[in-house]
Parts: sequence; C-alpha cells; structure tokens
Amino acid sequence: MMSDATVKVLVFSDDRLVREQIRLTLGRRVAMDLPQIEVFEVATQGALLRTLDAGTDYALMIFDGDAQPSGGFGLAHQVKEEYADSAPIMLLVKREADAWLASWSRAEAVTPFPIDPVTMPEQAAHLIRARLAQVA
Repeated sequence: MMSDATVKVLVFSDDRLVREQIRLTLGRRVAMDLPQIEVFEVATQGALLRTLDAGTDYALMIFDGDAQPSGGFGLAHQVKEEYADSAPIMLLVKREADAWLASWSRAEAVTPFPIDPVTMPEQAAHLIRARLAQVA
C-alpha cells in the first residue's frame, strides 16, 4: 500500500537530460489533491527490470520511447506482459507517427517530446489518481 506522504514515480531514459527534464516538469506535486511525488530514475533495461523485481509500488512509470539500446515502447510491452498489476505507463513520443507503437505497447498514455509543461503533469495526475483508486 502506498504511503499518504508520497507516491512513487519511476522514470526510464538512457538520457540523463531527459530524466532531469521529466523530474523538473513533474515537480514535487502534479496536482493539489494528490500526495507529493518521489521520482526514481533508471537508465537501462536491466536497472528497470531489477527495480520492478524489487516489488516497489509505483503509482506511475514514464518511459522514453527513444531510449537506446532498449526503447520505451518494447519495455512497456514487456512490463505489461510480465508484471501483473503494473503501474500505468506514460510514453514520451518524439514522432506522431509512433503513436501506433504506443498502442501496441499497451501504455496508458502518450505525451509528446519535447515535453509539454502543462500536458505532462495533467496526464500524470490523471494516471496517478486512477492508480490510487485502484489500489485503495
């Protein structure tokens, strides 16, 4: 069960600057009706899977669709296949033409890159609310 004090958000990108931009865009709280967020960052597929295997309860995961060598689309699909009741996934997508990949990956949300400072926190808040209601 998640603490009332914070909710955990897992961010995956091989690019430190992308991870930092996500962290700054989300801030400490994505909406006034939600707890503060705590962001955890991973840069590789191995680190992501080890983190998920540890069993930490994340309210949201944000994957960089263009991460190399393991992209966020394939990892999102793998997580949805292999981890029952995984947290919702938001994919960062650089090209609109990649939206079909996001659908295949079973991600709950797609957000554009460059990051929209209004849209991303709103989407994150929506997904976190849904997750908190689901695990309550």
